[in-house]
Amino acid sequence: MEDFNKDCLAVCVHDEFCGGCVYQGMTYEEQLALKEGEVRQFFSDRGIKPEVFDPIEGCPAAHKYRYRNKMEYTFGDFVKDGPICLGMHKKKNFMSIITVDQCQLVDEDFNKVLRFHLEFAEKHGYSHYNKKSHKGLLRNLVIRKGIRTGELLINLVTSREASFDEEDYVKGLQGLSLQNQIVGILRTLNDNIADKVTCEELKVLWGRDYYMEEILGLKFKVSAFSFFQTNVEAVERLYSEALALIDDFSGKKAFDLYCGTGTISQVLALKAKEVTGVELVEEAVEAAKVNAELNALSNCKFIAGDVFKVLSSINEKPEVIVVDPPRVGMSMDAVEKIIGYGVPQIVYISCNPKSLALNLQQFVYNGYVVKYAKPFDNFPWTKHTECIVMLERKK
Repeated sequence: MEDFNKDCLAVCVHDEFCGGCVYQGMTYEEQLALKEGEVRQFFSDRGIKPEVFDPIEGCPAAHKYRYRNKMEYTFGDFVKDGPICLGMHKKKNFMSIITVDQCQLVDEDFNKVLRFHLEFAEKHGYSHYNKKSHKGLLRNLVIRKGIRTGELLINLVTSREASFDEEDYVKGLQGLSLQNQIVGILRTLNDNIADKVTCEELKVLWGRDYYMEEILGLKFKVSAFSFFQTNVEAVERLYSEALALIDDFSGKKAFDLYCGTGTISQVLALKAKEVTGVELVEEAVEAAKVNAELNALSNCKFIAGDVFKVLSSINEKPEVIVVDPPRVGMSMDAVEKIIGYGVPQIVYISCNPKSLALNLQQFVYNGYVVKYAKPFDNFPWTKHTECIVMLERKK
């Protein structure tokens, strides 16, 4: 049994070649100090001086490992023409794939499902897709899990090049002894030459094409390709603290920008008069609409499109703004548009402190004060750090 109360488990057996965890073998306290120091340095480099900078919030002991609810694996080989592998790209060598069937960041069921796919490929003599020749059948495996529901969604990505025994595949997966429950087995067909998961056709081989999750008392239907927060337990805490920074959004009009599947929007909608969520990915917007209906929330609407373009085309004036952009942060045009509303408080939730600091510089130059900042370690052992910031307009 793993002792999650230890500072760190044994160094992962994949550490030599897998670049996913950069703090292997280091105590948790040491990595927290490094991550907090990095955020402080990014802020300092841009002249950002929060009135209050709280120490980094670490993950509870029980959630330092096995916390990822989604993994996207790639089929390939470790050496040219070697045995088929399934896992992550080898660090500093994008063409090589390392099998990661003992990963410490995922539920052990993920590792079991990964091993099944390797055995199934060998049993049937299936080849992996070659990035150079663009030949081969097996491309990716995407596993998703509902942390609160214990539901698993398995999505195999293949080319159309060769026949594939779908019946035996489903039977094999259903015969696995797992702690969680498989609710959907999917096959995505993808002949696009780009090395990424692209859905040209989605086949539901068994069950459904979504799993259910719960956050902050709300239900969420997460489809095969919808974005959803990777560490549910940690993000629930982060969202709670972020929204608590707002003085009062009861009865107010709120904007949730870069809203994804609308998690924050729906939490806001529990108190706000009206919430408008804006998100570039159309599938995420459709999922947000479904989830709002699922939670009987009629006071939030979702718009698909680039944030700057959408804000330029609507007449609504918000009283509160929450932003949660992707790693690249917000464009200067989007920041300028947001500043133009002149709302008294803006909450910025960031998954990249470097782009956060750059955006904050523009806010500060245009009359906002960084009242509060706090980093969060939602992804222990990896390089990623989250951060929440409260901006207030100067009186």
